Amino acid sequence: MFSVRILGSSSATPAFQRFTSSQVISYNDRYYLIDCGEGTQMQLQKYRIKYNRIDGLFISHLHGDHILGTPGLLASLSIFDRKSPLPIYAPRGLKEILELIYKHSDTHLNYEIQFHALEDFEPGNVIFQTDRLEVSIIPLQHRIFCNGFLFREKNKRRKFNFYKARELGIPKKYFQLLKLGNDIQLENGKKIKAEEVLFPADPPLSYAYCSDTRYNEHYLSYLKDVSLLYHEATFLDELRNRAGDTGHSTAKEASLAAKRSNVSKLIIGHFSARYKDLNPLLEEAKIEFTNTDLALEGRKFDLRKDL
Repeated sequence: MFSVRILGSSSATPAFQRFTSSQVISYNDRYYLIDCGEGTQMQLQKYRIKYNRIDGLFISHLHGDHILGTPGLLASLSIFDRKSPLPIYAPRGLKEILELIYKHSDTHLNYEIQFHALEDFEPGNVIFQTDRLEVSIIPLQHRIFCNGFLFREKNKRRKFNFYKARELGIPKKYFQLLKLGNDIQLENGKKIKAEEVLFPADPPLSYAYCSDTRYNEHYLSYLKDVSLLYHEATFLDELRNRAGDTGHSTAKEASLAAKRSNVSKLIIGHFSARYKDLNPLLEEAKIEFTNTDLALEGRKFDLRKDL
């Protein structure tokens, strides 16, 4: 499974039952948390996200609506007796913030934090990877240092053509070798190449998270052809000057980013508290990019099914 669960969609402050920014990526039964605004723990519990399966925390920038849930979450992981190290990828200042809070609250974590400062990486660098997934940096333009994250599958395995294998008279004992891409030789001396019984691999799926940013051409190349794009859309385009002054984007600008990057689907979030009804933002985005949806609390987007 490769899915995105929206935990928070509000900018600056909770409003109209909307929480501040946070999302959970689920990939092969492991979780990766992106941003950790106020109330993230409540949302994790509500949607039954198991804390002990969180394998990484990715923080885009240090504004409060993206980090204020972090100290409490990390402390709760300790209370729940986490033992495995937790990698955190964030601007360098988050480490200082956490150390100060824990110092003055006499809080001690019983697991290791593996802190990686985003300032130490170049745009586009891979900062985290497993054998099937990698995460790289998307440079954004906000009022303070800010990055997005691109989650992309790698090493996609080719699917086994069982019917072709039967047609060729291959015994079952060879199936696993062929599935792994190994050529074989049968007892009768016949050689079988793995490619004869393997379908082409599916294209790798990808998810791009564009946190707070002014719309600009520079980051579009990092979004090219992604499967699912989350892009902030704090304001309607009638407030584009306000958006520019505060380092944000409009719904129209988010849709232009999707259109010009040739993404498959766009979801928009980080909505200003001035908007109780979000339909005008969705309608504005759909003018430029039809396949757009709202990144609302509780929504789950499955990259294998919902594009």
